[in-house]
Amino acid sequence: MLDLSPDNPVPELDSSSFRSFRIIGVASANVYFARWLKIIVALLILCFFLPWTQNIRARGALTSLSPDQRPTTIHSIIPGRLEEWFVREGELVNKGDTILRLSEVKAEYFDPLLLDRTQQQITAKEMTAKSYDEKVRSLDAQIDALTGGLRIKLEQAQNKILQAGLKIQSDSIRVVAARTEIKVADDQYGRGEQQFKEGLLSKVELEKRQVAQQRANATLIDAQNKLLEARNELLNAELEVNSIRNDYRDKLSKAESEKFASMSQFYTTEGEVSKMQVDLANYTVRAGNYYVTAPQQGYITKAVVTGVGETVKEGDPLVSVMPARFDLAVELYVRPMDMPLVVKGQKVRFVFDGWPSIVFSGWPNSSCGTFGGSVVAIDNFISPNGKYRILVGPDKDDMEWPKALRVGGGAVGFALMSDVPIWYELWRQVNGFPPDLYTDMQDVSTMEKEK
Repeated sequence: MLDLSPDNPVPELDSSSFRSFRIIGVASANVYFARWLKIIVALLILCFFLPWTQNIRARGALTSLSPDQRPTTIHSIIPGRLEEWFVREGELVNKGDTILRLSEVKAEYFDPLLLDRTQQQITAKEMTAKSYDEKVRSLDAQIDALTGGLRIKLEQAQNKILQAGLKIQSDSIRVVAARTEIKVADDQYGRGEQQFKEGLLSKVELEKRQVAQQRANATLIDAQNKLLEARNELLNAELEVNSIRNDYRDKLSKAESEKFASMSQFYTTEGEVSKMQVDLANYTVRAGNYYVTAPQQGYITKAVVTGVGETVKEGDPLVSVMPARFDLAVELYVRPMDMPLVVKGQKVRFVFDGWPSIVFSGWPNSSCGTFGGSVVAIDNFISPNGKYRILVGPDKDDMEWPKALRVGGGAVGFALMSDVPIWYELWRQVNGFPPDLYTDMQDVSTMEKEK
């Protein structure tokens, strides 16, 4: 064992006296390592305080802002048989250009003169309706004539009633006068008998008074008969009024019945004419649907029905067309947790598929190959994928989007939020907190008013 007591210390080794120590030298790696470690730690601490732009990252696809600028599939309006193609896939067509032609497959539309014959049927029905209308007019004239005849007949009957009433009054007066004459003749005859008995009156004069008495009785009977005749004439006149009314009521009812029957036939025929006109319009429109035309200017992208002679049903897709002019936009899907932070007009940076870029999500100003956009629409209802859809259009104040972009291409969007230190962003990510708002409350209120 070595004697290492304080009284016997280990002698110091003189490294200079040894050749091996002179070759190796003094080890300084630990010194440099410590220095670099301190520098790296200091840089990391400084990096924690560098600014970082918070963002919401979402993936989406290119689309168009207007629905009429998106890919369109043309469907068959009628069932038919494909007869001829007039375009090729990838060809540019203008609005109204013919794409293909269909032929009829239903037996009720095979007649080549269907439109002309339907028009002839409509003309015949219109003439029938016109005849019924003329008959109604004739019956109206007949009803007016019967009404006028009834008025005249009633006036005549009323005049007869008035005459009969006056005659009754005259005959009543004549009866009263006859009775007065009878009373006078009776008085004269009674006085004549008294005078004849007394010898004051002759037999002849008495007989004259007797004849006058009998004549007065006959006059009374005749006046009473005429009064009865006048009363019978009044009753007959009154009965004639009722007879005239019943007679003309029957004639008017018959004429009105024929009139309403003719009107019913007229309206029925008018309805049939209208129905046939609808059929003619449908036939005309159907004939126009044999030729399928382009709804707008665009490119033929895909022919769904390819072979000539194929039969298609109503509503079957025929061909898809991509509009030639469209305003690009990006359709992004945002998580519900980030949705409250997205407002209309908010800035978004994009990385498009197939377009070279170098992206630093936290330093958008240092990124290359990214393009700017702004939120133009936000869905109020969640999508089937569990996220909310937002529509982002180009930012007018930023670089123009590439011309080579096409609808359907992929894109990655970064919705920019507030600038925070890196340590704060790391702390937020670890705790799962949402990003901070990009604008203050005044700007948010302004954006909401713009909506």
